This record gives sequence, structure tokens and C-alpha cells, in this order.
Amino acid sequence: MALSICSKKFLLVLFLISAIPLAFLISLETAKPATHVYQYHSTGWFRECAKWDDLGRRFIVSFFEGGLGEIPVPDGHSPAIPLEEVPLVRDSDLAGNSSLGLVIDRPRNRLLVAIADVFGNRFSALAAYDLSTWQRLFLTQLSGSGDDKSFADDVAVDPEGNAYVTDTRGSKIWKVGRKGEFISTITSPLFTPKEWYKTFVTLNGIVYHPNGYLIVIHTFSGNLFKVEIQQGDQVKVIRVAGGSLTFGDGIELLSPTKLAVAGNPSRLVESSDDWETASVMGKFRGPMHRLTTAATVKDGKVYLNHMVGLGYPRRKHAIIEAVFS
Repeated sequence: MALSICSKKFLLVLFLISAIPLAFLISLETAKPATHVYQYHSTGWFRECAKWDDLGRRFIVSFFEGGLGEIPVPDGHSPAIPLEEVPLVRDSDLAGNSSLGLVIDRPRNRLLVAIADVFGNRFSALAAYDLSTWQRLFLTQLSGSGDDKSFADDVAVDPEGNAYVTDTRGSKIWKVGRKGEFISTITSPLFTPKEWYKTFVTLNGIVYHPNGYLIVIHTFSGNLFKVEIQQGDQVKVIRVAGGSLTFGDGIELLSPTKLAVAGNPSRLVESSDDWETASVMGKFRGPMHRLTTAATVKDGKVYLNHMVGLGYPRRKHAIIEAVFS
């Protein structure tokens, strides 16, 4: 009898403990959003990255379980009506790997996406797909089981079609040519912080700046780097005032002088001296339980991808407008 009573009490306590975060989660989900939100139905729990394709009038999203999808946005769409995700790519030879950061290479009508073995860190690659047919144009393996552990996380592209892929485990940047040929690896002592605990998640979001260099963020240190790819891959730390960029994830240029940094919170960073220095000019806090991972620009506004989808049997994901203050 005593055992039975204790068991019932234990189950009651367990229920009450679990009900508290569940109630909090429900309150977050049912709260009216402060900014514009694109919600969409999906069959997957996790969506790492979303980029706006203005010509196609759609968001393109990467699947954590591997693959790509699109979310068409019809003219006059009502925010109250969830959009629908349409699967586009799921390569059987990449099964077990995640599709992560992506970039649209409009001049060549293609999409580039970083591929990684997220949990084992034994495979990293860059894949390119035709934006019209979704035929795979190339797959460039960047590391394998016999190499040091790696994690291809994000990708940028320059006007010549060269791609730059961050290795968030190995603190380096791979350069891949227009046709998929491996060119070189960009390394720097500046990429490795002195504190050991800041080396678990390193180089992450990356963009190409129209003035001919890369901007890269280091997630755990919050450092922002300028990589002069036209000057021997010289690396500089961009001195940032006005706040920390620690735990910054994906980044996106809003203009040549403004950079959106996805995170919790997300931040708007501005520079007036060609990114020698910069300042945090605003922050935005979205739904913390959904985990902000990437930024994109649609019609001059910043939208943030949130990794976690909720609901069953179809998950509902959110791409949320960031209004910085």
C-alpha cells in the first residue's frame, strides 16, 4: 500500500513538474506575435536555414534530416493562413547527413548548400543544385572519415562563383571553385580563441561583401572577422562596440553597411568604415523556444529562420520578421 501511495505521489509530482514547462510553451505559442510571421506546415521537426528567393517568390529551406524544400508565398497572402512546404531534394547518397547553411547564386541560377555529419563530424561537403530543375550540379567532399573531425555549416559565394564554406568544428574556411573543384583552405590563428571553452562551436555564419571580402562570425567567442580574399586571405578582427555577438549564428547583409546576426537575441550591426569597426545598433528577441538559426532579407526587411517546428502530425514552423530596437 505504501509503495502504491508513493508511486502515485511520484507520478503526480512528475506530472506537475512537466506541466509547468508545457504550460509555458503553450503560452509562448499562443501569444500574439509582435511582428509579421510566415508560418508553414512541414513534415520535419528541424529546419536549419531559410533564404528568400525573390525571383521565385519563395523561401528555400534546408532540412536537418537532409534535403531541401520550398515555401511558395502567393501574392496577397494572409499571415493567418499557414503556408505549405514542398520537398525539392532528398539525395539517397547523402542519407544520414544534414543540409545546413545555403546561399542562392542567382547569376548562375543555382543554390549552394553545406552538408555535414552533425553528430559524428566525419563528413562535410558542398552541394550545388540548379534552381529550376533541382538537378545536382556537383558534390564536393571537403572531409571524410580519415580526416580530422569537421562540420560544414554555412556558405557564401563571390561574383566569380567561388564558394566559401565555414567549418564550425575545425575553425577554417574551405574555398571551392565555380565548377566544384576544391581550391584551398583559409586558416588563421585569430580563428582560435585562447579560451578552450570557446572552441566547441567556432566559425559559423558567412557572407560575401560587395567590396570584395568575407565577413564571418565565430559563435562561442562572438568575434566578427573580415577576410580579405583579394589580399592573400588576410584575416582581421572587426572591433564591435555596443554589445556582444556571442552565440551569433547565421548572418545576412541588409546593405553594405548593415549586417543582421541571427541568434538569441538577434542583432543589427552597422559599420561606417568598410567593416574595420562596427557597432551593435539594435536587438530583436523572437520566440526563444524555437531557436533562431539564420537570417534572410525579403523586400528590404530582415526575416529570421527558427529551427524548431511544433505540432503533430504536421509540424508548424515560423519565419519571423525582425524589428530591431
